[in-house]
Amino acid sequence: MDSIYTLNNCRITCNKPGSPVYTKISFPVHCGLFTELETEEFIFHFNLNGEIIRARLKSRDWVHPHEWLKRTDGNDWVYYSTGGYTGVFEATGEYYLPNLQYPTNNLLGGRPFARKEVKYLVNHWHEMLVKTYRNLDNCPEEIEMFFQQTISNSPEILAEKASHLFSIIGNRISVLPPDARHVDYNLIPLTISRGCLYKCRFCKVKNNTPFTEQSEKRIDTQLMRLKKFYGLNIKNYNALFLGEHDGLQTSPVLLRRSIQKAYEIFHFADSYINETCIFLFGSVTSLQNCSESDFQKLDILPGKKYINIGLESCDQETLERIGKPLKARQVKEAFHLIQDINEHFSSLEITANFIFDENLPENHYISMLELIRDSQKHVKPKGSIYLSPLKFDSPARKHLFAFNRLKTLSRLPTYLYIIQRL
Repeated sequence: MDSIYTLNNCRITCNKPGSPVYTKISFPVHCGLFTELETEEFIFHFNLNGEIIRARLKSRDWVHPHEWLKRTDGNDWVYYSTGGYTGVFEATGEYYLPNLQYPTNNLLGGRPFARKEVKYLVNHWHEMLVKTYRNLDNCPEEIEMFFQQTISNSPEILAEKASHLFSIIGNRISVLPPDARHVDYNLIPLTISRGCLYKCRFCKVKNNTPFTEQSEKRIDTQLMRLKKFYGLNIKNYNALFLGEHDGLQTSPVLLRRSIQKAYEIFHFADSYINETCIFLFGSVTSLQNCSESDFQKLDILPGKKYINIGLESCDQETLERIGKPLKARQVKEAFHLIQDINEHFSSLEITANFIFDENLPENHYISMLELIRDSQKHVKPKGSIYLSPLKFDSPARKHLFAFNRLKTLSRLPTYLYIIQRL
């Protein structure tokens, strides 16, 4: 049960129950259990480990009361803007646009981190927290403990914790699957393999590491260290990312074992958040190497499984230009296999990525539309298509116009892929 304290001009709600479901709605719905600290100046949210996770100011300078800053486990600040609610949901599948501090392929633009009130909050939230505590008298024991814990989680300590997380899983996750938007990118990363198969020239977010599986022993060590790292706040997680860049290429037995053990060790069945979700990347090769029996065994495991496949293009000239070592025929076969899997397995959803740029050959778009429109007899609710702009950090109205045209013609859910890291 939550407990509410009002001290001076400060209101503290401990263990405030948020939504147990990630909901797509046009006003902010915060999930999980957290503690809310509200003053006349700001609202801060802290997780069950006493780490700041959300913040906003209450002044007139703050653009909109529905817009928030969120701090990730990787210690990035993300500004969630409404975008005026104009086209954001149609473009991303979400009502709020994540604005990131690092270069990404966001076509929708916006520079919230250049605004003085946002910069102030990012740089001074801890000072504001300490000042609030010093202005309080006769704090109850629970509030005294709350402030001691949250103040100890300074920006420097939070940065150290993020580095520790990266050391547990082997490195920072440079890109998360676009389907992770369904849980607002709140997931536990588990590295079951390193690297990817193709090393495409166009890719800006993957590494040059050859594809290698992790051993069962290394995965088990990660699981136990991750459980300790997330501590009390593990109750607020219902999602797992099986990294790195081609989790589907790992042996089927290792993949299933990793899912099952993570589900048990992280106690996902007891999570405050409903419905476990598993996210991973795959490739055309790893998809085609899986048998029907492999998918059947994945399907019966706990949770909803999202597998994102980088198709990029089904035009041979484009594939050669971007340095993807595939034939157009293989891409088309993989696309139709994806549709078959989505139709026959209830807990599996395979999504696909295509690249998007004004300088690509015309046949790239013609051949793409043959797949996402002409080959589909009716509109489907499952199996999203993500269009990934090749240019990073270069919003342009004409690009959005081109995207909207493709989305309108597609018979599959179609969105922009906003690359986000952990």
